[in-house]
Amino acid sequence: MAIADDEPLARERLTSLLEGRERYTVVAECNDGAEALAALTDHDIDLLFLDVQMPGLDGFQFLESLGNAPLPMIVFVTAFNDYALRAFDVSALDYLLKPFDRDRFEKTLARVEERIAARQQGEAEGNYVALHAAGRRHLVRDTIKSLEGRLDPVKFVRVHRSAIINVDRLRKLQPYFHGEYVITLQDGTTLTSSRTYSDRLRALLEQG
Repeated sequence: MAIADDEPLARERLTSLLEGRERYTVVAECNDGAEALAALTDHDIDLLFLDVQMPGLDGFQFLESLGNAPLPMIVFVTAFNDYALRAFDVSALDYLLKPFDRDRFEKTLARVEERIAARQQGEAEGNYVALHAAGRRHLVRDTIKSLEGRLDPVKFVRVHRSAIINVDRLRKLQPYFHGEYVITLQDGTTLTSSRTYSDRLRALLEQG
C-alpha cells in the first residue's frame, strides 16, 4: 500500500495507525500526485490513502491521469468535506475526514478487509454461487446474473454485484455513504450495498 499526502504529519499519523498490522505494508510515502504515479509504476500497490489537495496533481487529477489503468483501492483523506460526493463518484472505497480518530480509521480498515474478502471469494468460486440458507452454505454451479433472473423480484433483491438478499430476512436497513446502505439480516449478517443497486433498497426504506 501507499500514502500520498503533502503533509508529513498526516503521513506519519497513518503509518502510526498501521503499525503492528502484518497485512499492511507501506511501500511508498508520496508528497504529491507525481510521486504517487511513480509509486504505482515501481510497486504493486493494492491500497492507496490519497489526499485531495496536493501540489501539482491533486487527488482527482491523479486518478484522471491513470486513464483506464487498473486502480488500487482508494481511500481519500482530506480536511475538507466538500469532495465527498465526487470521491464516491470515482468509486473511492472510503472518505476519511481529518482529523479522524482511531475508531473511524478502524471502520475504514474494516471496509478494506471486506473488499479484499469479496475479491478473494470471487476468484475462488468463479462461476459458482454460494447460497446461504438455514445456517448452511451451498455452492451451486451458476452465475449470479442467471440466478437473479429466476428469482421472484418481489422477494429477492440484488444489493451488490456479488450479493442477492431475501427481503423477508431483512432486519435493518441504514443509509451509509452516498447511495450505499448497510444491510443487517435476521441472522446478524451485515452487508454493504453498492450504489448501482440502490433504487430498490431506497424503496424498501421508504416503505418503512
